[in-house]
Amino acid sequence: MSFSPDILATIDRLQCVSSTLKLRFARRDTAIDLIALALVCREHLLFLGSQGTAKSELVARFAASIQCETFQYLLTHFTHPSELRVSQNRVVFLDDVFQVNSAIVNTLIGLIQDRVLRNETERQTVPLIALFAASRTLPEDLSLRAFSDRFLLRTVMTPVQDASLAELLEKGAALEGETAPPEGSLTPEDLDDLYRVLPTVAVDKISPLYQGLLRHLRAEGVSLSDRRIIKGFKLIRAAALLEGREEATPCDLWPIAHVWSSPEESVAVRDVLQPLIEDGGGTALEDRRSLEDLREDLELLLRYAPHLRGEERFTAHLSALGQLRREITLHFPSSTELLARVEAEVERIVTIMDHRFTK
Repeated sequence: MSFSPDILATIDRLQCVSSTLKLRFARRDTAIDLIALALVCREHLLFLGSQGTAKSELVARFAASIQCETFQYLLTHFTHPSELRVSQNRVVFLDDVFQVNSAIVNTLIGLIQDRVLRNETERQTVPLIALFAASRTLPEDLSLRAFSDRFLLRTVMTPVQDASLAELLEKGAALEGETAPPEGSLTPEDLDDLYRVLPTVAVDKISPLYQGLLRHLRAEGVSLSDRRIIKGFKLIRAAALLEGREEATPCDLWPIAHVWSSPEESVAVRDVLQPLIEDGGGTALEDRRSLEDLREDLELLLRYAPHLRGEERFTAHLSALGQLRREITLHFPSSTELLARVEAEVERIVTIMDHRFTK
C-alpha cells in the first residue's frame, strides 16, 4: 500500500515546519524532531533540565504552525484540577510538572492516558493531541513514578554551549523582534490523517532487530516498562512515516534513544543504539561532548558561582553541576581529578544553600 499524494504532501509540510524552526532556534534540532514525533504519535514529551532553554517557546511555535493554541501553566503543590482549563486545547504545556499533589496527579493521568478531564463529578473528553511538560529532574517519589512513565518521550535540555553563543544571540534577537509566529501551514486534521496511516507502516523486517535491541538494553541494566516497549514500535513507525517510508528501517530506531527511564540510562541506550542506526545507513545521534568541553563548562560555572543570588539561581547552578557530573561519570570515568572538582563544588553549593535557604 502506497501513501496517497495528500499524505505525502502533509508530510512535506510538516517537515518544512520542522526545518523552519531549526533555522530559527539555536541547537534545538533534536527537541524539534521530538515535538513533531509526539504530535504525529499522539504521545507525550517530557523536557528535563534548567529553565530558559526555549522549551515552552518551541512548543508554542510548533502548535501555532498547526493552528492550535497552547494552554501553558506552571504547576505547584497547591494546583487544583479546576485550574486546568484544557477542555478545548489540543496542545498543552505544563511547567514544573512533578510539583503536584495526588489530586492533580490523578487528573493528569486521566488527561494523558484517556484524553478525559475529571473535575469533581464532571467527566469531559478533550481533543488533546499531545501534552508537553518540563521539570528540572525526574521525581524521586514512588507515587509519581507511575505518572512520569506516561511520558513516553524524554529529552534533556541544556543551555547552548560556548561555541554556539554567536548563533544563539543572532537567532534569539531575531525571535525577539517578531510580533507574532508565522501563520500555520497545517491543521489538526492533517495530523489526524497521519495518525490514521501510522498502523500501515510495515515493521515486520525491523521487529527482530528491535527485539535484539531490547534484550541488549536489559543486559546493560536499562529498565523499560512493557508500556514503553510496546509504544516504542509506534515511534519507529512514525519516524519512518515522517521520512515518507512505507516500511521501517534501522534508521527509524532513533526515537528509542528518548524512551529511557532515567538520564543516566540515556547514555547506555544511545551507545547500544548508535551502531544499529549507522549499520543501517542512518546518521549519528547527538554528539558526545569532549572532555575539554566539560572542563570549560566547569570553569564557567565556577566563575559564575560568586554571583549567584536567590534560591532559584542556586538550584539551577546545582542542576548544571549534576548534569556535568553525569556526563563525566558516564563518558570519562577515568577523569577522577575533574570529577573530584565537580563533587567539591556540588558539596560547597549544597552547604551554602543549607545555610541560606533552610529554615
